[in-house]
Amino acid sequence: MSAARLTVRGVVRRYGGIEAVGGVDLVAPGGRITALIGPNGAGKSTLFDCLAGTVRPDAGRVLLGGRDVTGLAAHRRVRLGLARTFQQIAVFPTLSVADNVRVGAEQRRGRVEARAVVERTERALGLLGLSGLADEPAGVQPTGVLRLVELARALAGGPRVLLLDEPAAGLDAAQTGRLVAVLRGLAERGMALLLVEHDAELVAELADSVYAMAQGRVVAAGPTAAVLADAQVAEAWGGRP
Repeated sequence: MSAARLTVRGVVRRYGGIEAVGGVDLVAPGGRITALIGPNGAGKSTLFDCLAGTVRPDAGRVLLGGRDVTGLAAHRRVRLGLARTFQQIAVFPTLSVADNVRVGAEQRRGRVEARAVVERTERALGLLGLSGLADEPAGVQPTGVLRLVELARALAGGPRVLLLDEPAAGLDAAQTGRLVAVLRGLAERGMALLLVEHDAELVAELADSVYAMAQGRVVAAGPTAAVLADAQVAEAWGGRP
């Protein structure tokens, strides 16, 4: 498989007579942080579901590296190097923090030895500052910690492409600072990152480029500063930034 890169070509997703995603083209290259912005109902999460494989698009193609994965199930995309986090936090509340992260390490591409699973789990916990909570039940942790647990689980699988759906929601200032540092470090090491985010300041700080969606379509795309300054984007995004 070629270098980390996510390419979206003409993706369409309909629900009944409603076109939730209407022919979206998008590229998230390796070594860069790409943001996807827009108001609630713009189609961002539906598009993420199409990219991750939990929803099949009605038309269009999704390419991971140079491979067309449009017809592949979500778990097969994970094994090819695609990982995601969710808008609604998805953890196993009865498992420990470490066991939640271990689930991600066990999904890594190819056969994984037990020692490697432990090493990848510990590395991801350390990266997100969670080592001290490793043996604690996930279900009693606050929202900010659970966001980081979910990200650590995604990273434990060693992805090439990472989809992040509102990763800063519920984080305090210190946790947000750690998130920013971690995401920048991942991009510097060549990972392709695509994030949905409503915080305009965070988008401006993090993203190299931005795609703005409204009513299921991309209405603007380009360098972050230019897109955030676009009056059409500000209007569609509820007057922000």
